[in-house]
Amino acid sequence: MMIGRAAAPLERAHAPGPPCTAPIATRSAAGTPSGLFRRGNIRRCHAGRLSTTSSAAAAAPAAPSLSRSLKVVQLGSSDLRVSEVCLGTMTWGEQNTEAEAHAQLNLAAECGVNFLDTAEIYPVAPRPETANRTSTYIGNWLRHRRRQDFVVATKVTGRSTGMDWVVANRTDPPGRPSLPRLDGPSIIAAAEGELRRLRTDHIDLLQLHWPDRYVPSFGRFQFRSEQAEQHRAAAAAAGAPVSSFEEQVEALGRLLRQGKIRAWGVSNETSWGVVRHCAAADAAGLPRPATIQNSYSLLHRTFEGDLAETCAPHNLNLGLLPWSALSGGALTGKYLPYGTRPAGCRLTLFPERYERFTTTRVAAAVSEYVRIAGEAGMTPAQLGYAWCRSRPFIPSVIIGATSTQQLSENLGAFGSAPMLGQDVIAAIEQVHAQHRNPALYD
Repeated sequence: MMIGRAAAPLERAHAPGPPCTAPIATRSAAGTPSGLFRRGNIRRCHAGRLSTTSSAAAAAPAAPSLSRSLKVVQLGSSDLRVSEVCLGTMTWGEQNTEAEAHAQLNLAAECGVNFLDTAEIYPVAPRPETANRTSTYIGNWLRHRRRQDFVVATKVTGRSTGMDWVVANRTDPPGRPSLPRLDGPSIIAAAEGELRRLRTDHIDLLQLHWPDRYVPSFGRFQFRSEQAEQHRAAAAAAGAPVSSFEEQVEALGRLLRQGKIRAWGVSNETSWGVVRHCAAADAAGLPRPATIQNSYSLLHRTFEGDLAETCAPHNLNLGLLPWSALSGGALTGKYLPYGTRPAGCRLTLFPERYERFTTTRVAAAVSEYVRIAGEAGMTPAQLGYAWCRSRPFIPSVIIGATSTQQLSENLGAFGSAPMLGQDVIAAIEQVHAQHRNPALYD
C-alpha cells in the first residue's frame, strides 16, 4: 500500500481518530436507497446470477470458517507461498491501538491468512509521533507465534523531501535525521531497522516503496518529462543523485546473500522500472523482483495495460499486490451521497491525502458499484475485493480494516465464497466504460 508521497513536502500531521464504524448504504436496482446491509440479507452470487434475498435468507458464513478454504498461491518467481489474502496494516498506530491490531492479527490467522504487509513509514499518515508503530506492533505479536507460519512483507521508503525522521529511526538509538532515498546504504539500513522492529532474523519480501526517480503517482498517470528532469536536477544539486537500478539491486543482492531477505519486490512502479530492475538483476545473477505493489481497484485500473503484459507469468512474472483495493474506503459506499464524511473514517481524517477519492466522478461510479453489489447479494466492500480476487494477475489481495467486524466482512469475499459470475463482471465492465478510472486526476 503506497502511503508516502515521493519527493513531496511532509504532509500536515493529524491526531489519531477512532475506528470508522459508519454504516454502509446499499441501493436497489432502481438506484434508490434500500437500507443497510445486514448479514441475514446477504446471499452470494451463485452460478453467475445476480441475486438479492429477503431477511429470512441464511446468513453468510462467519469469517472463521475460511481457515480451511483460503487458496494458497506462489508469489511470482519466488518460492514464497502465501494466502490469497494479505493483511494490510497501515492504520495500526494511528487509527488503531496495539490491542486492536493484535485482535485483527488473531482473527486473520484464525482464518488462514499467513501474509502480512507493513512498511517502515507506517502508520498513515506518517508523522514522527507515531513513527514505526505498525511494524513494532507486528513484531510484538510475532514473537509469540511460529515465525515460519507467516510471510512478512515490508517496504523501504523512497526518495522524499520530507520524513527525515524515517532515516533517523533506522538505528537504536536514533541517528541523524536526513531525507529518505533509495541508494544502496539506505536500502540496507532500512532493512536492518525493520528486522529489529519486527523481532525477526529475516524479512520474507522486501519492497521498494516508490522509486528514487520521478514517476507519476497518487492519482497522476501521465508521465511529465519536465518533472523528471527537474527531479534529477534537484537530486544532483542536493548531492544525492538519483540511484541507479544497478545500485539498488546490488544492495538487495547483499541482503539476499546474507539471508536477511528471501525475496524482493517493487512498488508504485512503471513498466520501464520493472524491465530495468529485472535486467539489473539478470546482469548481477540475482533473482528478479517477485511482486509489484501498485494501486489497483474498480476506480483505478491502469495496471491492466502495459504493466499487465510486462508482469505476466510468461514474461517477467511479477504478481500484483494491489494497494487501496477499496480506494481509501470510497468503494464501501460510506461516503454516499456525495459529500458525506462519517466521523473517524479515513477521508474525513485525512481529506488532503485522499482528495482523489472525493470527486463527483468517483461518487457517480461508486453509486453504480454499490447497486451491483446489492444485486449480487454482497456488500460493496466484498464486491471491491472480489473483483481484485478475480483478476489473473493478482495472486494475493491486500485487505485492510479498522475493526475486526470490518475485517470479518472483508474476509467474506474469499475462501469458499464463489468467484464473481460473468454477469456481475459484465455489469462492472459496463460501469467502467461509462466511468473510466475516476480516481485519476489526468
